[in-house]
Amino acid sequence: MANHKSALKRVRQTKVRTERNRQRKTTIKTLRKETLTAAEAGDVKAASASMSKFSSAVDKAAKKGLIHKSKAANLKSKAAKAIANAG
Repeated sequence: MANHKSALKRVRQTKVRTERNRQRKTTIKTLRKETLTAAEAGDVKAASASMSKFSSAVDKAAKKGLIHKSKAANLKSKAAKAIANAG
């Protein structure tokens, strides 16, 4: 365990950031699932609305460095393809 005051602070910061990142990743996964489920069901309107939220969340995550920008592009592309094939 850390002994220095600064090291203890880093431990606290890491704990908070890890939890925040976990929440953001979970949100992205949930939004992706909603989008793909709506696309598979053939509900293009709901899928498009969900895609908007999903795309925004993915872009923010990439901007913050939570996920790589190429991964963000791949996730959005696959979701867009699913919606296009549903319609």
